[in-house]
Amino acid sequence: MDALTLLIAAPQIEYDRLAPLIILLVGGCVGVLIEALVRRQWRDEFHLGVTSLSILAALAITISNWQHDKLGLAAMGSLSIDGPSYFIWTALLIFGLLAMFLFAERRVNGGTTSFTPMAASVPGSTLEAEAGRARFEHTEVFPLLLFALLGMMMFPASNDLITMFVALEIFSLPLYLLTGLARRRRLLSQEAALKYFLLGSLSSAMFLYGMALLYGYSGSFTLADIDKAIALNTQSQTLLLAGLGLVAIGLLFKVGAVPFHSWTPDVYTGAPSAVTGFMAICTKMAAVGAMLRIFYVALGAARWDWQPLFATIAVLTMAVGAVVAIAQTDVKRMLAYSSIAHAGFLLVGLVGATTAANGLPSGQVGSVAAILVYLVAYGFATLGAFALVTMVRKSGGEATGLSQWQGLGRSNPVIASLMTLFLLSFAGIPLTAGFVGKLLVFIAAWRGGYMWLVFLAIVFSLVAAFFYVRMIVLMFFREKSDDEVEVVRTGAGTWAVVWVGAIMTVALGVYGGPLVDLAVRSATFLR
Repeated sequence: MDALTLLIAAPQIEYDRLAPLIILLVGGCVGVLIEALVRRQWRDEFHLGVTSLSILAALAITISNWQHDKLGLAAMGSLSIDGPSYFIWTALLIFGLLAMFLFAERRVNGGTTSFTPMAASVPGSTLEAEAGRARFEHTEVFPLLLFALLGMMMFPASNDLITMFVALEIFSLPLYLLTGLARRRRLLSQEAALKYFLLGSLSSAMFLYGMALLYGYSGSFTLADIDKAIALNTQSQTLLLAGLGLVAIGLLFKVGAVPFHSWTPDVYTGAPSAVTGFMAICTKMAAVGAMLRIFYVALGAARWDWQPLFATIAVLTMAVGAVVAIAQTDVKRMLAYSSIAHAGFLLVGLVGATTAANGLPSGQVGSVAAILVYLVAYGFATLGAFALVTMVRKSGGEATGLSQWQGLGRSNPVIASLMTLFLLSFAGIPLTAGFVGKLLVFIAAWRGGYMWLVFLAIVFSLVAAFFYVRMIVLMFFREKSDDEVEVVRTGAGTWAVVWVGAIMTVALGVYGGPLVDLAVRSATFLR
């Protein structure tokens, strides 16, 4: 009887620690019910209320739990709720809330959203035109946003590879759908969604295969058990190295690192700009957080094997992102290659592997803290830049050609100045948040013994600065383009994203100490 009782005992669930995830899940499910039960003309208001309340409630509970040090394993050891988890969760929820404002923008399209009225119809067909005249809207983008956030929060907090794979699919599937919902350039949007889905499925399969090999090596999917197996060094190194490589491929794809970056320019260009901004920071933050946990917690003892690999990928990623961006004539594609270059700079910090487990003195900025600060700095500038992209328009949609932004500083100096601020932050110019982030990841790599990699990163930073400065010159020092381009009036939500991004970019650049201190205190993984 005792054995039977033990077998059927209810699992112990730490609902207080898991409350943010549960709230997002419930909010997403309520959003699905809204689609089924609420009249079409009322759905927007219901969705905005449910989505904003869900994110704000999850954010409030996350901050409260963090302040009260509610750390430890949760959900039968599936999730590790520690400092990095709380930091990433807080950042993801803030960026998710800002992205929701962009999703809800209606004024730039004459009273409609930037999403297609009927994604299932053939682009340009009569059915699509009729759906537009009937004012149909794909309001299910809001529950998709919540489900994506749920998976993104689970991904870097996963304590075992199975939970990590489930989280990967939870946030990937909504993103595949959101990518194909652009109102304008429908064929390009659908092509981007298909490419993203096919390549994403391939990377997920490689991640899954790598999981199986690591299980064969260690006999467990739990990260701490894999670390113990590596320390004992009693199994075949072939399984370990093969599993390590395949898991790395799955994560590097999500980060957008070379040679797994080919989806990034097409998806950034084809997806609605609101979705692109959301993906550009939140997907990268979730993937980098998961990469830190796997390679520092599970594979930390094998760092002599993976550090050279990641150093090589970092160099290739910075080179491709910085050099190819120079040849771009489209703003969104330029930002896509900029994102690839930033993935390389993030990998520079990861390669350093300066952590407490590797002898980092207490209170010093190590790799984890540096990367967390970099992600926050990059996130505010990214969302602000894509919010500005939605404002600059021509007949038929967004004006994303570089030549169409020519002379914008004369016709609309406010928009051009704000974009200049974000570009300077991307370039890592002092007194911007981007400078603080780059400086910290370079210091982390230097302390880890990768001085040569830091020198190369500085060189590629200078190369990348060229195309940022080129766009600034186009806006302020060239005559206005002949194209009929205008800066449209937008709602308060889009302006809120722009001004929050601008204020935080300056504030973190001038006075980033509190954020750095918070990241340092939050940089220790539970093992």
